[in-house]
Amino acid sequence: MPVLAIFTGKTVSKSQYEALRKEVNWESQQPAGVISHAASFDDKDNAHVVDVWASPEEMNAFVNDRLMPAFMKLKINPPDVQVYPLHNLNVYAAIDKYKI
Repeated sequence: MPVLAIFTGKTVSKSQYEALRKEVNWESQQPAGVISHAASFDDKDNAHVVDVWASPEEMNAFVNDRLMPAFMKLKINPPDVQVYPLHNLNVYAAIDKYKI
C-alpha cells in the first residue's frame, strides 16, 4: 500500500538538507519504491518535505539504511515524521520538467 510521508521540523535547515542530499545521493541512486519527493523551507529556514512511497517497507528500508546513517554522520537531528496511507495521487503533464 502506498504511503505519504510528511517530514517537518526545526531541526533541518536548507544547508543541512543540501548536505544530506549530497551525502545520501538519492537523486542519482534513487531508492527503491520512491514515487515523489518535494522539499520546501519556511521563512525561519525550517524544512517541510513530502514524499510518496510505494510501500512503508520500502520507505523504512531507505530511512534505516541510508537516511538515518547520514543524519548521524552529519550530526543533524531528524525531523518529526508522520506517515499516512495514500488515498489518491494525481500526476500531471507539468511533472515532466521535474523528472530525474
